Amino acid sequence: MDLKQIKQIIDLMRRSELTEFAVEEEGFKLKIRRGTNGLPFVSTGSRGSASPFPLLSEPVALPTVAPLVSGTAVPFPPVAAPAPSPAPAATEEEQGISYIKSPMVGTFYRSPSPESKPFVEPGAKVVESTVVCIIEAMKIMNEIQAEAKGTVIEALVESGQPVEYGQKLYKIKQG
Repeated sequence: MDLKQIKQIIDLMRRSELTEFAVEEEGFKLKIRRGTNGLPFVSTGSRGSASPFPLLSEPVALPTVAPLVSGTAVPFPPVAAPAPSPAPAATEEEQGISYIKSPMVGTFYRSPSPESKPFVEPGAKVVESTVVCIIEAMKIMNEIQAEAKGTVIEALVESGQPVEYGQKLYKIKQG
């Protein structure tokens, strides 16, 4: 594993909620874990040999250095850990609201074909078994059911758009 790959892993950890990463290959062991201050630290080690990177027992903040420019490394300003966002309080308007979420990664379609009407429109009543959309994944069309009872308030994704696992597709008023 080279330094470029390690930097990519650290960058991924900074941009996501990933808290720990470990890999072991050909006697080389790397473990990156987010510290209590939100910054990653690295533990490295080699099995059965004296390693120039002994296993670290305490967190070490990683310096952030830009690529070499004219032979001189230019440090980036320190990156502040994102402040934990407070849990959103349920407002009166959010009570009784639920969401139909994507059960997979794929392409979202509101109707069975481009010339057909959408499965559901805002204002439509749905039950648990109502088909609300199709998500195409690996050339397979998967019908997605509401899995909730209520009234469709809003479609949150446009037809033909890619969706991720857990992404909100429709806003539903329960009842």
